[in-house]
Amino acid sequence: MTEQVLADFDIGQIARSGQCFRFRPLAEGRYALVAGGRYIEIVQRGQMVGFDCTEAEFETVWRPYFDLDADYGHYKQAVAKRDAYLQAAVHVGSGLRILRQELWETIVCFIISQQNHIGRITKCVENLCTLFGETCYNKHGEVYHAFPTAERLAGCTAEDLAPIRLGYRAKYIAAAARQVAAGEVDLDAVRGMKYTAARAELMRLTGVGVKVAECICLFALHHIDAFPVDTHIRQMLDAHYPKGFPMRRYKGFAGVMQQYAFYYELMTN
Repeated sequence: MTEQVLADFDIGQIARSGQCFRFRPLAEGRYALVAGGRYIEIVQRGQMVGFDCTEAEFETVWRPYFDLDADYGHYKQAVAKRDAYLQAAVHVGSGLRILRQELWETIVCFIISQQNHIGRITKCVENLCTLFGETCYNKHGEVYHAFPTAERLAGCTAEDLAPIRLGYRAKYIAAAARQVAAGEVDLDAVRGMKYTAARAELMRLTGVGVKVAECICLFALHHIDAFPVDTHIRQMLDAHYPKGFPMRRYKGFAGVMQQYAFYYELMTN
């Protein structure tokens, strides 16, 4: 167990935030997570956070994954004092972090997320991994499944994916997998692109529109200026920022503010 004292970090908030769909609650303050083919258990008591891994794995894998070198206190302090809505959102989601997730997994998860809710997305993702992901074992000898590769899903038809109950999204995932497996969209190249170029390239994938591309940019590529607008955020903007969100004030990290607002909407509506 590697223990860290972490400010501005709440594993429960992060697990519920709709960024990643492979968290599993184990007990109060304790979660299991599968990411990048790895399994980890995380336990939190106040600011003390335990990561059930070696220190070397923590430093090379989980510190960057949870964006632990970024100062989220700085982001929160940037919120205008007179902005009552965003002040409330930051208070409710004070322990959020923008995760640095694996790109292909994030693409598929946010194709699934369209016109969907977190509970159902989580179930679809878990079923997809169980049926098509590599079988792995954690340190307790328990089975878990890695996220299926693009090459594995490229060989699937919509009928193969039918048991997962993805609806119209099944054909999008199969088509996007074929595009990636064939090199029509080069994910290694996308990783090296700036925000606007990466967003445009991602939108070449079947089933990836503006909102999904923005989510991928934010949650996988760590372009934290990305600002995905879904139904929750659209309603929030209409209600609280009819003249537009103050993007200029939060230039360079508007996506962090989006995540505080999104989580606040989830928790209060």
